[in-house]
Order: sequence, then structure tokens, then C-alpha cells
Amino acid sequence: MPMIFLGLDPGLGTTGWGAITVDGNRLSHIANGQIRTDPSMALARRLALLHDALAAVIATHQPEMAAVEEVLGNSNAQSTLKLGQARGIALFSLAEAGLAVGEYHPNVVKKAVVGTGSADKKQVQAMVSRLLPGVKLTGPDAADALAVAITHAHHHATAHGYARRVIA
Repeated sequence: MPMIFLGLDPGLGTTGWGAITVDGNRLSHIANGQIRTDPSMALARRLALLHDALAAVIATHQPEMAAVEEVLGNSNAQSTLKLGQARGIALFSLAEAGLAVGEYHPNVVKKAVVGTGSADKKQVQAMVSRLLPGVKLTGPDAADALAVAITHAHHHATAHGYARRVIA
């Protein structure tokens, strides 16, 4: 039975999202996009806009499964904190919709999609395009979000396959 998976690549400036259908081991692209907030706006307003946009994506695509990329810290503590706040809004938006949420380190996503945890953005985009033929990516953050959705689909299939073998 086909399931809809939503992946998110959170960011305060740009949050990527991608929705796919998973039917057994077949993946199909539904939609992808990027939610942008204006850096000149107050932080609270940007977070509220991010929440509202994510709620609209969730309402439109009605995912059954969702996943979010984890935050990598960097040398700029202020940027890391803002990224963490955007990620918190992403997690909250999914939880508010009643979705269980998978969380994946960027290296796990790269390894699942490209085969190596040290892949660059262009390699991720190329493999997402190969795994989802005909996809028109709206940008690198949307490609990363689709990669998160694909990773979650693979992990979910592995867990379910294992559960069926144990029970059978």
C-alpha cells in the first residue's frame, strides 16, 4: 500500500521540503519546494511564517511519515542557534499534525542516497534526480529534503522488513 513520506531540511532563511510516494521499493516524486523567510523580519515573525508554511505543506500533501535532518553545529554560535530554532519549528509542525518524526544526521542521509557520507550537494542532487525520474528540483534545500524523505523510506522499509521476518 503506497505511503506518503515528507522530508524537511530546516533552515531559518530557507527550509527545503520534499514529498514522495513509497510503494514497496518504488519511489515517486510528488512535490518539492523551499520556504524562505526575510532576514529583515523579527525572528519570532520568521518562525511563525515558517510554521504556517509547513502547516500548509502538511495539509496539502497529507504525509503518513516524516523526517527532519539534524543540525550540524558550526563556528558561528548565533547561526547554529537560529538553525536550531527553525528545526524546532519543523519538529513542532510535524508533531502538531500527529506525525511520528524520524531524525537523520546529514552524513546518514548522504550515505543512504549517494553511498558515501562525504558526498557534496551536487552528488546528492544528481542521485535524487536519478532515484526520482522526472523530478524538477526547486533548489538545493529541496533536493536535500527529498534525500531525507528517501532515507526515511529506506529506514522504514528495513525496519518493517525485519519486523515481518521476526514475526513470520
